[in-house]
Amino acid sequence: MPAPTAHSSAFGVLETTGWTPAMVALDAMEKTATFELWQVELNDFLGTCIKIRGAVDQVSTAIDAGYSVAERMQGNPFRSVISQLSSGGTKGIESRVEFNQLIQQNVVKLPTPASNHTSDDRANSVSKVSVQALGFIETQGFTAVFEAIDTACKAAQVEVVGKEKLGGGYVTIVIRGDVAAVTAAIEAARPKVDGLGKLVAAHVIARPSPSVLALLP
Repeated sequence: MPAPTAHSSAFGVLETTGWTPAMVALDAMEKTATFELWQVELNDFLGTCIKIRGAVDQVSTAIDAGYSVAERMQGNPFRSVISQLSSGGTKGIESRVEFNQLIQQNVVKLPTPASNHTSDDRANSVSKVSVQALGFIETQGFTAVFEAIDTACKAAQVEVVGKEKLGGGYVTIVIRGDVAAVTAAIEAARPKVDGLGKLVAAHVIARPSPSVLALLP
């Protein structure tokens, strides 16, 4: 089905502190409701902003689900749902892809077209995806995350997917593998952060949703 436009659909936004709470929230959102992931934008206050569009009931359900998850993960979330955007408002909300020279990565991220599905398509995609689990280790400070990821890779057979930076010293390393291996790796890595930096989050997503996979670093 064609993607909804800003004039025919509701707009929802969920903003959290940290990359990991945002991705765990997005996974919960996509497994709860049907919507279009519009953009993900990073800010200078360690925050991740998820923008979605769709039918107002679906958007509201998704934003509520994501907010609950982010709140449990101490992501200090904010949320809003607008039933219909004005054309002027759209111009201020939609951002072009932007590369930040300081942290050497894009701070406006667009999902791949394949990440936006109907509910049936999404369920089939999640079940068929080759990535059984994703693990996130997010710290404030490089020393802590380097020690943690080395421990994780020694503890179980996992693969490093990439690294995400939010500024302010926040850095996330993402790993993948089967659920048991990723869980063992994250649990081994968690205590290694003590004394080296601040642990922001250590989390495992089993059967990650297509939009989360589309946003991997």
